Amino acid sequence: MTHAIPRVMATQATLDLLQELRKKHGPLMFFQSGGCCDGSAPMCYPAGEFAVSDTDIHLGDLEGTPFYMGMEQFEYWKHTQLIIDVVSGNGGMFSLENGSGKRFLTRSRLFTDAEWAILEQQDQIQES
Repeated sequence: MTHAIPRVMATQATLDLLQELRKKHGPLMFFQSGGCCDGSAPMCYPAGEFAVSDTDIHLGDLEGTPFYMGMEQFEYWKHTQLIIDVVSGNGGMFSLENGSGKRFLTRSRLFTDAEWAILEQQDQIQES
């Protein structure tokens, strides 16, 4: 049996900040920015505030917080696992962590050949 390989995961610092933000704003969502106004930062919004389109890809959830990315950007990043972290600094202009002295940061690593084979199997099962 194959095990699910997460396409997106979070550090403990991210989970801690998400918990703080949930207390203030309720349910949340992420959208991985493609590089416009706030660069390529993961943007955190109140759930439903950002309109997700049919071409956006749901990469997974971070303790119940859905994480999306545009299809074109996903095609470029599909061979990598995204690791959402927190560092000191100012968050994206429209992202909920802005003003907290912390910001979300996307780190990544390439999937191994074995992980990629499992992901391809998972994708085929989901498409059928």
